[in-house]
Amino acid sequence: MLAPELIELSVDNKFVEFKVIPNTHGPISESAVMALLALPEFNQLHPLENIIEKAITQVNQLCDQEDGQFEQFFKIAERIDGQINVKIAEDKMSAKMELTAPWGGEKVTIQGILQALKASNVCMGLSKIKIQALLKELSRKQAGETCECVIATGKQSINGDNASIERKVPLARERLLQPQEREDGTVDMHNLGSVIMVDPQDLLIVKHPATEGTSGYNIHGEILEPVPGKDLQLIPGNGTELSSSNPNHLIASVSGQPVETKTGMQVDDVLNIKDVDVGYGNVDFKGSILVTGDVHEGMVVKSTGDITVMGFADSATLIADGDVIVSKGIIGRQLKEKELSTKIRAKGQICAQFIQYSDLEAEGEILVTKQLLHSYTKTKQTLIVSDPNGRRGDLVGGIAKADKSVIAVTIGATAGTKTEIFCARRQNELKERSKELDQSIKAMVVTSLDLEARMRKLPPKSEWQGDEMMVEQVQMMLDEKAELANRRVREEAEFGQLQGEIENYYRECHVEAHKHIFANVELHIGQAFNRTQREHGTCMVFNQGKEVRFDYETKH
Repeated sequence: MLAPELIELSVDNKFVEFKVIPNTHGPISESAVMALLALPEFNQLHPLENIIEKAITQVNQLCDQEDGQFEQFFKIAERIDGQINVKIAEDKMSAKMELTAPWGGEKVTIQGILQALKASNVCMGLSKIKIQALLKELSRKQAGETCECVIATGKQSINGDNASIERKVPLARERLLQPQEREDGTVDMHNLGSVIMVDPQDLLIVKHPATEGTSGYNIHGEILEPVPGKDLQLIPGNGTELSSSNPNHLIASVSGQPVETKTGMQVDDVLNIKDVDVGYGNVDFKGSILVTGDVHEGMVVKSTGDITVMGFADSATLIADGDVIVSKGIIGRQLKEKELSTKIRAKGQICAQFIQYSDLEAEGEILVTKQLLHSYTKTKQTLIVSDPNGRRGDLVGGIAKADKSVIAVTIGATAGTKTEIFCARRQNELKERSKELDQSIKAMVVTSLDLEARMRKLPPKSEWQGDEMMVEQVQMMLDEKAELANRRVREEAEFGQLQGEIENYYRECHVEAHKHIFANVELHIGQAFNRTQREHGTCMVFNQGKEVRFDYETKH
């Protein structure tokens, strides 16, 4: 064992000095040197392993050499104060503190912690309790051991809610799903209730205004501004007005039938017709149309509002700026290849109990409560073939195209009738819009930086504040900067929303069968394609990696 006299503390008390004569004390080993450092006076100091290795090598090489008669000097350990390391998250929303127990040096103190936090500019969201708990944990650590925890957390801003509208009156299409109950409790499937009508001053829509959101902050105390909710205009249509007591209330100003519009509602005059046939002639009416009977073969009915037919539409053409609702059924026949005798066009929804051999196109949803047979169907929303209980709804034959989803109780038939389904058709459009927004945001960043550079080059305000032209130019620059900032916030919010839609697109837009999908059903989901070869039970069908996947476990 090496003599304890070979090591001592340096004059400044910071190092352990090792003084050894190779020819007298060598050769030496690492364990012998470490045994010296284990002595009570030195065991709290930090061994300098690389210098110890160097010392052992050098001393052993000089043993029995002429130069081995001279004393060698090494600093083999040092006193290290407790360490404080503040780690700030990349998003500046949290900070961790790592504390290291001292090697014989000064202990970590609360004053030292406060100085480290100040140096790192961590001033918000601090937890005194967590800092005290961290110090307590450190007191139980051996020299050189560490402990850490999150000691500061920022507060995320809460984005505002978008404005929304709440409709307070039912629409004509909703009658289709609500057969009337008799006095004895049974349901009359033929009686769909009276026509929906409103009177002056009836409340039609309540607008819930957009909210500004709540500001947040990061650990540096910088304010995080929320993205305010998007507003929407509640614009009175014909026969409506904003309430004088509450501008967020839309009320009827005349009696008539309420019709939904893109910006609110309108109240239409209602043209009542028993039957549309050759005796009555074609109809083109500015308002809503109620046909209490049928629309017969070859007839054309056009409306700037809703078209409601209480009976059948048979080989006719119905065109509406609102909804087309046919209580009983829409019937057509095959004229020639890909040409059918009945045509329905609606800027709103198309609703019917039964449809066959008809050409349907709607900007809103298409809802069929019983059967959709051998028809050409196209909607910018979702196609639903199902009753309210999800027990009946057959989609058989024809071509069904929906920009979003296709939902039915049964798709195809046991006989293997060819049925073509196209859905989830807008992802590329969303991606293109997302790309446009990304480019626009990047361009705004460049413009903003250029504008800020120009503003920094302005001479001191005292030199130009009396120059009207210069004042106007500066104000224009400030206005442009504010407009850029507002536009950037809006577009970044839209970009984020679009990214979410694109990411979840094929989970939201899919084919759904509540009971069966039979053989010979062609499924086109985005770019994915599959022709069923067998019967499938209750399932959802998704585009996963450009391939069609059947999911039999998801609850509908």
